[in-house]
Amino acid sequence: MADPDLLSLYNYDEFIPAKFERWLNFAASPPLGEFAPDFPLWHLDGRETRLSEIWSLNAFMVVEFGSFT
Repeated sequence: MADPDLLSLYNYDEFIPAKFERWLNFAASPPLGEFAPDFPLWHLDGRETRLSEIWSLNAFMVVEFGSFT
């Protein structure tokens, strides 16, 4: 089960630096063109897959995490 405190921190109520900067860690991201680390993902129906399984089906992929609005 997900940590409710973590979820409430992530689903902040206003877009101000004090509430979103904790989630920014671009320095730890793989550089453009490099492979991202493999990790589990879940379909909306709860079935598990892996990022590597999706890579094998697509020549190119863009992965976006979070809310960019």
